Amino acid sequence: MVNYHHVIHSLRKKPMALMGLVYRDQLFPRRAFSDMFAVLLEQTDEKTACRMTVDLLALAHDRGCEAELAAQLEEDLRQKRQPDMAALRALFNPPADAMPEVEVQLADLSSYDRLVGSAACAEEVAA
Repeated sequence: MVNYHHVIHSLRKKPMALMGLVYRDQLFPRRAFSDMFAVLLEQTDEKTACRMTVDLLALAHDRGCEAELAAQLEEDLRQKRQPDMAALRALFNPPADAMPEVEVQLADLSSYDRLVGSAACAEEVAA
């Protein structure tokens, strides 16, 4: 069995590769993803269908929301509508307050000069 997590980075670079994948049907983690791909192929051109499907797989991969996204896709299929990627990204983005605040303190660059200077002195002594 093929795991989409292993190929998603390559597919992001070349989404049209999805059309020619021998193992494409095994790639989809849940039926909703393959059903949506089939619907997108019927309603749009191949390039758009591949791009949207790769975007959906990437969202599931990046946000760890495979089951929840599949449920949303099933609802979209029932409603006979295409997925709204902007709405899905907003829905599955982590809340802003869940992101840790990181404070970066940069080192004083003169400490690097001292370090390089002491290494040069050590080389001179060794020579």
